[in-house]
Amino acid sequence: MAFQKRRTNKRKRRVCVFCEEKTDIVDYKDVNKLKRFISERGKILPRRITGNCAKHQRTVTTSIKRSRHIALMPYVID
Repeated sequence: MAFQKRRTNKRKRRVCVFCEEKTDIVDYKDVNKLKRFISERGKILPRRITGNCAKHQRTVTTSIKRSRHIALMPYVID
């Protein structure tokens, strides 16, 4: 029993969607694309869940906030 193998939880690393498509600009008017980065409660998902790089996560966050401000997206989902 002392020599049992430990299970390693190796997951496939998520790759940034915007780096794969080679796009630098995240458009705040593209609501369908931005919905992928919001939870069912209306919160912005973190990098470790979405797989975005830091640069694109910052742009996604600002574009979500911008689209919320001009009422393209809701702040809270009921």
